[in-house]
Amino acid sequence: MADSVTQMVAIVTGGGSGIGEALCHELARRGTRVVVADINAADAGRVTAAITRGGGQAEARTVDVAREQDVRRLVEDTAAARGRLDYLFNNAGIAIGGDARDLTLDHWHRVLGVDLYGVLHGMSAAYPIMASQGFGHIVNTSSAAAFFGASGNAPYCTAKHAVLGLSLSLRAEGADLGVKVSCVCPGFVRTNIFENARAVGVTLPDGVPRERLAGAPARMMAASRAAQVILDGVARNKALIVFPASMRWAIRAGQLFPGLSERVLVRHMRQLREYRTAAAVAL
Repeated sequence: MADSVTQMVAIVTGGGSGIGEALCHELARRGTRVVVADINAADAGRVTAAITRGGGQAEARTVDVAREQDVRRLVEDTAAARGRLDYLFNNAGIAIGGDARDLTLDHWHRVLGVDLYGVLHGMSAAYPIMASQGFGHIVNTSSAAAFFGASGNAPYCTAKHAVLGLSLSLRAEGADLGVKVSCVCPGFVRTNIFENARAVGVTLPDGVPRERLAGAPARMMAASRAAQVILDGVARNKALIVFPASMRWAIRAGQLFPGLSERVLVRHMRQLREYRTAAAVAL
């Protein structure tokens, strides 16, 4: 991929941390000019500074992907300034979890606004530009949760299912226009999403890691490795980029034995409810 992306231009939303940050660094290492887009200006600036210190090309942009006008301005300004747009990584995401009885519609709207509409805003802005120039690759971050349910994390799971369907649909539409679309479906990756996630109506005792709320294993893939896997999959124009290998096997097992997946989800929800607060239980 190194030769093919030299002087190419990529936008990465959620580029200030986690997988997005790792993608920005790996893209720059492979010769791509990167637009580090994040709602946190300080994080976007930090990642951009690190890339430029290392000899890469990057610029920082502050964007709230839930705001369509923010995303459209970002995409159109980048394409106009650079004369092309090769990649859009719709990567920004948040999580608000808990027992569905304790979630309000405001919680749902916030998650869907970022995790689903943030992707849709990016695709809506970039797809016509890429179709007009006759090339481009849109890469949407979904989740392995798109192949399962996610007890205790229903808004996130709903958004990720939708992103998967959106990506596969637009991939077919863009095939004859030179526009490629890939959907990234990672399993558990070591990022700060667990620290930043909001758990409604749940209080963890001291010493219980937040990852337990999501059922994460003790060992998770590093974000830097995840970025390499993603970009290697993009270079091969894979429709679905699912990792690690254990997650691909889990998805197959879930398709063959749906009852097993359901039992796992029920058990996880029972564990989560052990930490449901007294105030929530009283509702």
